[in-house]
Amino acid sequence: MDLQIRGKKAIMAGGSAGMGRATAERLAEAGVDLYITARREERLVNAAKEMSEQYGVSVTPICADSSKEEGRQALFAACPDPDILAITIKPPAPNGNFLELTPEHWRDSIDTALIGPIEIMRHYIPGMKDKGWGRIVNIATFSAKNPMLWRLMSGPARSALINYTASVSREIAQYGVNINNILPGMFATEGADELMEVYAEAFGLESDRDIVMTHFMANNKIPAGFVANADDMAPMAALLCSPLSRFIVGQNIVIDGGQHHSLF
Repeated sequence: MDLQIRGKKAIMAGGSAGMGRATAERLAEAGVDLYITARREERLVNAAKEMSEQYGVSVTPICADSSKEEGRQALFAACPDPDILAITIKPPAPNGNFLELTPEHWRDSIDTALIGPIEIMRHYIPGMKDKGWGRIVNIATFSAKNPMLWRLMSGPARSALINYTASVSREIAQYGVNINNILPGMFATEGADELMEVYAEAFGLESDRDIVMTHFMANNKIPAGFVANADDMAPMAALLCSPLSRFIVGQNIVIDGGQHHSLF
């Protein structure tokens, strides 16, 4: 399918690994010039080089933490006028006892999953409106709609994010600028693998991958029968970044193998 975005300019915040990289690859494959951000410089630079060589497009790495003002300013300076903005963040660690969560935990979650994305969108929306076209996609989490006690550091902040985008998207759609969100369920990504030990600790398990995955699958029923990988989500993200999504406005698209039991 031709996504009709060849030659456009896109930012993928969080684009060095996992869902961010998979989305960046689909955009690069479609002929988009990319600016990708991440905090780990070596992995980021390697990812940019590999994508540029594979797809023949410009891929500019920006080592920055978008939850911090200085990180956002580095991004703004490197790419002042994108046509496409896609944002994802590293999944937060599973929490243990909810009564032990402190204001500092909540502030960190809000800075990362709410304020960071909002401030990036707020900066770029005026330019997209002036051009008469733009696409914004947040890769969030299905726990924004599906409350999960052990994912309190993930769900509430991004519930607020999808509330924000639902309101803003309906204001700016008339200018050809669309915002939509993808709400992924349980995916096997590098970030998820790094949290395996934290998950084991939160549930009092041995730090063994097989034990953790057995516990996880027993307590998280996925009708599809498997944990997805990032490539199961990225085509939808790329579609939402294209003109083909012109009538999709302010939506929250759950991709979770059927785990979330809801009509809407």
